[in-house]
Amino acid sequence: MTTFTDQAWQEIAPIITAIEQHPFVHALGDGSLAEQTFQYYMSQDAAYLHHYSRMLALAASQATDPADSLFWANSSMTANSVELKLHESFLGEGLATTEVEPSPTCTAYTSHQAMQGSTGSYACLAASLLPCFWIYEHVGRHLLATAQLEQNPYRAWIESYSDPGFAESSARARGIVDRACSATGAADRTAAMASFVTSSRYEWMFWDAAWRREEWPV
Repeated sequence: MTTFTDQAWQEIAPIITAIEQHPFVHALGDGSLAEQTFQYYMSQDAAYLHHYSRMLALAASQATDPADSLFWANSSMTANSVELKLHESFLGEGLATTEVEPSPTCTAYTSHQAMQGSTGSYACLAASLLPCFWIYEHVGRHLLATAQLEQNPYRAWIESYSDPGFAESSARARGIVDRACSATGAADRTAAMASFVTSSRYEWMFWDAAWRREEWPV
């Protein structure tokens, strides 16, 4: 039986290809990414994670299954602790929590997720949160298989997102989304798919914004 996430991954196949081929991801893999570009990315990612952790906590409050609620709550804590330590290892202690103005892309992405949390169903919210697990797991595994890790200044980042523990969390999130979508009606499943695809597009845009070191135009 084809699951919601099976269909979702097929739906975003062109986006995944575009991410794999993006110059930011290539430069991350071969270690040639400019340090200032990576620092821009990490500071924006820290700003994103501050919001994302709150959306994970919101998903925990909306989940009806106690185990699923615990997963979202633990993921929220991880985003605020484990991933923050990774950011501090590159940006310096305390710098990852320094107030950073979110870029236009970061603002749009977090606003999309907030809208799912406030006006959409639980399935829509969960689907909007899934790409940050799944796509990062995919990119981590992709780079682990293709990147030049020896003397790569970004090796810790690659190893963090290619870690089996992170893959396990990603699989758990997919299972939760599948159950949430199977328990709802056709209209909500369609809306959840649109939510998932939009978040996936923002994942590509986040890489691209970092590559361009995007700023507000005015």
